[in-house]
Amino acid sequence: MSLIDQLKQRANNACELCKATNQLSVYVLPPSTAESVDTSVLLCSVCASHIENPGNAEANHWRCLNDSMWSEHQPVQILSWRLLTMIKSEGWPQDLLDMMYLDDEALAFAKAGLVDPNAPKHTDSNGNVLENGDSVVLIKDLDVKGSSITAKRGTTVRNIRLDRDNIDYIEGKVDGQQIVILTKYVKKV
Repeated sequence: MSLIDQLKQRANNACELCKATNQLSVYVLPPSTAESVDTSVLLCSVCASHIENPGNAEANHWRCLNDSMWSEHQPVQILSWRLLTMIKSEGWPQDLLDMMYLDDEALAFAKAGLVDPNAPKHTDSNGNVLENGDSVVLIKDLDVKGSSITAKRGTTVRNIRLDRDNIDYIEGKVDGQQIVILTKYVKKV
């Protein structure tokens, strides 16, 4: 049985968010790329277009999440949580989020796929966007606080990690010691 047929059977031939029955398609939850019943949701064309173009979405369309968040299927719960989180500034979604429960693994997956295109990005001294796992070169000698180490200009720091709370900070190892580095003192390799 094909994936869409499995999802149609699971969802009774209706959108798993708003229960519409027209133009149904498979939506794979990011960051997953594999299409499976455990990572996919059956959506109508309206819900799919609102997810793909969040700027055009009407918050009131998502009132259907009041029902879908209680689905017995985890992918539907995760997508409901993500959408409620994206529109929580409306007020009423926060009340639904307060009632929702996702186990730790599902919550981590839900957060991993939640990307705000308007969120500020970590950038190096030249304005290049930094990602987790990138390598950078120090462009200035840096004294490491709480240590006698001086990180020398030209040192390559591999496999950096971004600080989620501050776009000016990254973390990496210099001389075997994990340190926090200001992004304005690095250049992406």
